[in-house]
Amino acid sequence: MIKILLYYKYVNINDIESFKNKHLADCESLGLKGRILLSAEGINGSVSGTAQQTESYKKLLTSDSRFSDIKFKEDDGVSHPFKRMIIKVKKEIVRFEHDVNLKNTGKHISPKQFLEVYELDDNDKPLIIDARNNYEARVGRFKDAVILPIKTFSEFPKAINDLNIPKNKPVVMYCTGGVRCEKASAFMKEQGYNDVSQLSGGILTFGKEFPDTVWEGKCFVFDKRLLSPINKKDVNNIPLTSCESCSIPCDLYKNCRNVTCDKYTIMCISCDDKLAGNCSEKCKKEYLASREERMEDEIEIKN
Repeated sequence: MIKILLYYKYVNINDIESFKNKHLADCESLGLKGRILLSAEGINGSVSGTAQQTESYKKLLTSDSRFSDIKFKEDDGVSHPFKRMIIKVKKEIVRFEHDVNLKNTGKHISPKQFLEVYELDDNDKPLIIDARNNYEARVGRFKDAVILPIKTFSEFPKAINDLNIPKNKPVVMYCTGGVRCEKASAFMKEQGYNDVSQLSGGILTFGKEFPDTVWEGKCFVFDKRLLSPINKKDVNNIPLTSCESCSIPCDLYKNCRNVTCDKYTIMCISCDDKLAGNCSEKCKKEYLASREERMEDEIEIKN
């Protein structure tokens, strides 16, 4: 059994390159695999390993005073969802492209408080907003949540402004683990919304405490699993989506093999096999043609 950790922390990191090099060496010495993003604004990562390896990693990271209060979201897997250990330095640990004051984020509410929102009368109930990309929400979301028509998180500000939500309307937002809600809630507060909250720990934490309640479908994750079950009854649930090729109920996400497309598409196993891992016949033809070109180039090089 493999343990998968997801975590983030907005905190100033001044020694990025030296921290990156040492942390990469430490992770590799522990035998971990994963993907970690660093920037001057903080750290955002996911790593996988055995229970012993991940416990050692938690002690390693929290031994640094900057990360001593990090809260880890944990999941189980049958194999590593990552091929190797990668640490990258970015401008932002989650791309937003809008400056916000991260000391002025929305109020954090617990999974229990979030669940209690559904018990309120319609007149008192806040607007529940999914801060993720729309392709994530297609396969899983909280009941009655507003799904934004965005392909990237940087489109969030425009999508929120287009909704014309009354500034006095209470708003509760959520994302996978919480990292996007920090910026999204800060943005909304700066726009004059005076009652903004966010689900602490995100979908993953809620699912551990209250499965089979108000979550529908599965949770999209950014590793090779693509989908992670939240509800204990997921295996018996009818998927929220259908295969984009044959329309049978399906929630299997694939990355189109045609590199010029590369979009996430919902595809059943049969159609995935028929289209050679591509999202359409057009992409299949382009992919096969490019593969033939690569093979010809290799032959020429060998000759």
